[in-house]
Amino acid sequence: MKNILILTGSPRKDGNTDLLANAFIEGAKKAGNKTMLFDAGKAKIKGCVACNTCFSTGKACSVSDDFNKLAPLIEEAEIIVFCTPLYWFTFSAQLKSAIDKMYSFSFAQKKLKIKEAILMVCAETDDKKDFEGVIKSYKLILNYKGWTSKKIVTVPHVNNVGDIKNTNALELAKKLGSSIK
Repeated sequence: MKNILILTGSPRKDGNTDLLANAFIEGAKKAGNKTMLFDAGKAKIKGCVACNTCFSTGKACSVSDDFNKLAPLIEEAEIIVFCTPLYWFTFSAQLKSAIDKMYSFSFAQKKLKIKEAILMVCAETDDKKDFEGVIKSYKLILNYKGWTSKKIVTVPHVNNVGDIKNTNALELAKKLGSSIK
């Protein structure tokens, strides 16, 4: 059994990103894993202000926002899943704020249990090249943290709520979740 943290980044309620994450969670739970979902898309997380006071006040970030609810989940996770809509060729701003604040663990030299990561991205585009920016950012994060990528899932041509139901992506996400042991 693994502790899996799924970070979603869409501000759209019940959109394609949420459906993709939920399919993954369904598979992961069926395989006996513990899943923790944090919806960064709807959370109130301010950008990092580079104050370098991380963990000095008894919490991950000295700025009081929802990142301090996310930090304990990050500490517990063995696998992290980034599930985001593609915004201007990268992560959504909401998810990016959460990712940026993960700096607090590096600054405070706190070791994490995370060893592996997964990227799942939904986009309106049909051009595979449009995913290159988010994939490159993801790979740089993994390189910096010393994590291994388990899988990258890109889902093109899904813009309107529910479009993803007309693809095989939900079944693939469910199978991916169930493959984690």
